[in-house]
Amino acid sequence: MGLSDIDIARGARMADIDEIASKLDLPESSLERYGRYKAKVSLEHLEGLDSSRGKLILVTALSPTPAGEGKTTTSVGLGDGLSSLGKRVSVCLREPSLGPCFGIKGGAAGGGYAQVVPMEDLNLHFTGDFHAIGSAHNILSALLDNHLYWGNELGIDLRRVSWRRVMDMNDRALRRLVLSLGGVSNGYPREGGFDITVASEVMAIFCLSTSFSDLCRRLGNIIVGESSARRMITASDLSAEGSMSVLLRQALHPNLVQTLEGTPVFVHGGPFANIAHGCNSVLATKGALSLSDYVVTEAGFGADLGAEKFFNIKCRKAGLSPSAVVMVASVRALKYHGGVERLDLERVDVGALERGLSNLDRHLSNISKFGVPAIVALNRFPTDSDEEVEAVSSFCARRGNGFSLCTHWSDGGAGARDLASKVVDVIATGEASFKPLYDDGLGLWEKIQSIVSEIYRGSEAIADKVVRDKLSSWQSAGYGRLPICMAKTQYSFSTDPKLRGAPEGHVVPIRDVRLCAGAEFIVALCGEIMTMPGLPRVPAANSIRIDDAGLTQGLF
Repeated sequence: MGLSDIDIARGARMADIDEIASKLDLPESSLERYGRYKAKVSLEHLEGLDSSRGKLILVTALSPTPAGEGKTTTSVGLGDGLSSLGKRVSVCLREPSLGPCFGIKGGAAGGGYAQVVPMEDLNLHFTGDFHAIGSAHNILSALLDNHLYWGNELGIDLRRVSWRRVMDMNDRALRRLVLSLGGVSNGYPREGGFDITVASEVMAIFCLSTSFSDLCRRLGNIIVGESSARRMITASDLSAEGSMSVLLRQALHPNLVQTLEGTPVFVHGGPFANIAHGCNSVLATKGALSLSDYVVTEAGFGADLGAEKFFNIKCRKAGLSPSAVVMVASVRALKYHGGVERLDLERVDVGALERGLSNLDRHLSNISKFGVPAIVALNRFPTDSDEEVEAVSSFCARRGNGFSLCTHWSDGGAGARDLASKVVDVIATGEASFKPLYDDGLGLWEKIQSIVSEIYRGSEAIADKVVRDKLSSWQSAGYGRLPICMAKTQYSFSTDPKLRGAPEGHVVPIRDVRLCAGAEFIVALCGEIMTMPGLPRVPAANSIRIDDAGLTQGLF
């Protein structure tokens, strides 16, 4: 039996963070160290650099399956592969949420010999950014209810308060609550609830801000509800943005760590892609681009969610122009989309794999609409047969997409060296000509329909009059140029998580919409998607402990 991910990470010989920083010509004065192996990089240093230097590479994947695809592992492996070619490279990833770590998904540091370290620190608290984001969000909640208690001078309608609280843990019991019970001294009872921190608008603002001043501006624009006269009430109306920004000031500096092979990695921000926009911070990405020739970043879940939002929200708002896309796939995931159940995925089944290629084909077709060339990275598992691998390779050849068989999980950067070479070659052609899917001037409902028809291949989006009226009122209020952030199940192009492969012609119901005026996008809640996940029947938390040797067990 081979070593586990955590055993491999614990056996790593990490370089001092100053040595990692020196690979990017970062002076010691630009670092605030958190021990020997992690540091924050000052914004003051990064703001004076030219972010047009580097080439941006997006790592995305086909629709997620229980078998796993290895998107983060591939991002790390590609970074190490580029480093092995002598390239100056950085990797940009999101910070893990405690919810999945203690739930079912596990950590987000990669796996095998393609990991980010220190892995345990990364997955448990790290530099405290998530705590700062949660605190900043909840101080606004406290100030809002305090304003209601002390006379409500703004005339806020308690029935139209839209601002919820957050915590960084899966807890379904907190989805809907009645607040302020217990008498006059506790305030005015009203309905409320919690989202997970990664779904917070503060998290989105944190990740989309281009400077500290931009952060403050966006925080002030957060809409918390409406007055009885239907005037929108903002965080600045409550004089909340100052205290919020103080809590976020230190967190806003990007975090620098390393891979097992010593490649620099910026890990900063962590919105989920199924309920938020799913990308690491603009500040980290632009900082990496100013310090590196190649920057590898990833977007959450499948390309219909993470990549679509990376292109339509992050790149649009930050002025980024990606040069290449790496589409991660696995034989097991393709067979799952071809109808094979999880317990049978190790059995050779070329027919099922070929049926499952419809999912990969759909994602590749969607990526082409953004004008960025894509290479398929097949993350090889020990049970994959040569015949199955050849079927994927032949499919890519017929489509005209690059293909690379990757073994970075077992071989580290050497296992992604071929992928790295092909990425460098496709970037050198200058083939990329990035463009968003829709124009800013398109109507809000038309933007939703565009995503549904062009990306999900659905027949239409539907919504009741209340939802449509909200969109119309926001359009009239000057928010019509905002992009759309679809909150949808990650497991299917439809809103039915059991509908695998490449369904088309389905209806996409829009249950509700939320105006995120600070983040500067509109969230469309599709189907049964929840912004506060629940724990599984047997959560990972039940097995996590400190053993007699003082080591964390059960986290991976």
